[in-house]
Amino acid sequence: MHFEILVEDLSGKKALDILVPKIIGDMHTFKVHHYKGIGRIPKNMKDTKNAHKRILLESLPKLLNGYGNTFHGYPNNYRAAVILVCDLDDKCLKTFRQDLFGILNDCNPKPETRFCIAVEEGEAWFLGDPNAIRKAYPKVRISVLNSYENDSICGTWETLADAVYPGGVSKLSQKGGQAVGIEKSKWAETIAPGMNIMKNRSPSFCYFRDKLRELME
Repeated sequence: MHFEILVEDLSGKKALDILVPKIIGDMHTFKVHHYKGIGRIPKNMKDTKNAHKRILLESLPKLLNGYGNTFHGYPNNYRAAVILVCDLDDKCLKTFRQDLFGILNDCNPKPETRFCIAVEEGEAWFLGDPNAIRKAYPKVRISVLNSYENDSICGTWETLADAVYPGGVSKLSQKGGQAVGIEKSKWAETIAPGMNIMKNRSPSFCYFRDKLRELME
């Protein structure tokens, strides 16, 4: 099985480059493509004027159509799938998934596709493995980890910042968005290696893991 994995930012790519091999092993292949933000699903599905900006959702209609055509040309013994991984943020999960399937259903041919939404943000997958956080950050604020409810809508990256960043989210936020992005990439590089994919407490991570494994069967 080959997986084409689409993520909204560099920190997501760094995390998945580490986590996906733990899930699929060495018998399967994958490639993670990162974009410059999530953006919005275009109202006109054929409107691709912003696709060149590498904004994930704005590029998605063109991407899925392209993968559909590409996969259609593969031999029967070469299986491939697209995996979209993005944050839910403050969107309604049910409506968002309906919109994503609307894009997929417009494709002819349709690529094998799974939509995996991190609830609320990708950092929820790190918070789903507090032991990995402790390994990466021995001085972590345990009280913050203990107060976190998995996949809750609470400001997830801010919670992780309060747990591991000196001075917490208020100190990190003062440095601006670029510094936040750099720190998120550091979290991916330091926490993901120690994560136990079978003991993660994040329901949305477990959904992602299980969808990959189902496709491998």
